[in-house]
Parts: sequence; C-alpha cells; structure tokens
Amino acid sequence: MTDAEALEGREKDAWLGLLALVQLLPGVLDTQLSRDSAATHYEFFVLSRLAEAPNHRMRLSALATATNASMSRLSHVASRLEARGLIRRQPCEEDGRATNAVLTPAGEDFVRDASPGHLDTVRSTLLGALTADQVEQLAAISTTLVTAIDPSRRPSDSCASIVEAAKHQ
Repeated sequence: MTDAEALEGREKDAWLGLLALVQLLPGVLDTQLSRDSAATHYEFFVLSRLAEAPNHRMRLSALATATNASMSRLSHVASRLEARGLIRRQPCEEDGRATNAVLTPAGEDFVRDASPGHLDTVRSTLLGALTADQVEQLAAISTTLVTAIDPSRRPSDSCASIVEAAKHQ
C-alpha cells in the first residue's frame, strides 16, 4: 500500500475507532464533572496537575505543556479558576519574568472532592471496559503516539503516567 492509498481493514478500524473515542470521551468527562463539581474536564485537569506538582505550583508555561494547551487557553482558564479562588498566580521566585500558578487550599479541597467521581467515570467508561493487559497496551500506545506527535515531552508528561495514576487512585 502506498502512502496515498485509502486506509483499509484494521488500519481504518483503528483510525475510526480513535476518532470516535477522541470525540466521545471529552463529553462524557465534561458532563460528569459539570454535574458533580461545576467544572470542565480541562479545569479539573489543570487543578489536578497542580495538586501533583511540588508545593502545588508550576510555571504557567510548564502547566500549559503538561495540560496540552496553548498559553492563551491556559490563561483564560487560569483567570476563571483564580476568580473561583482555586488557584492564584504569583511571580516565579527563580525567574522574575515567569509566573507560577499555585493551587490554593480551596483548590486542594476541590481536587480532593471531585477526584472520586471523576475516577469512577474514567474507570466505568474507559479503563473498566479493558482487561489489565489492554490497560497496559493503552498506556504504551498512548505514550508512543504522544511521543510521535510531540517528541519534546518529558516522561512525567506522558499519557502512561496519567493512566497509571488513575489506576492507583
């Protein structure tokens, strides 16, 4: 098969399956978090990454990378989270040109309270539908694909670490 030929067979099935998953999963996650915690999945993702960070703080640029977002998108979300008292922005001590996002105590409470329902949804709609071997395969495949798309990502930013963390919470 040449590069210009249409996808067929299992290649086509894999591609269409991935597209369906990419389209359906965000809505499922947003619906649960909106209903139970008045947040979007991306807002929760930002807060949970801060909760996992040393001293609950990250440079905004690192947080944008860790959450797969542009600085513009993160800035808008950070403004909403700051208005809700869940984060605060402050100058970076190591580099005065940079700004840190810091999880507030209210933000810590939010992540702690929202996590059980979110993880139940992740397990019931995604991980729970897979065997243990398939979860391992998903972690490996996700890491491989993210690395192919963005080779500069660090191992701590990998999909595998996110899937692994979800399995143990």
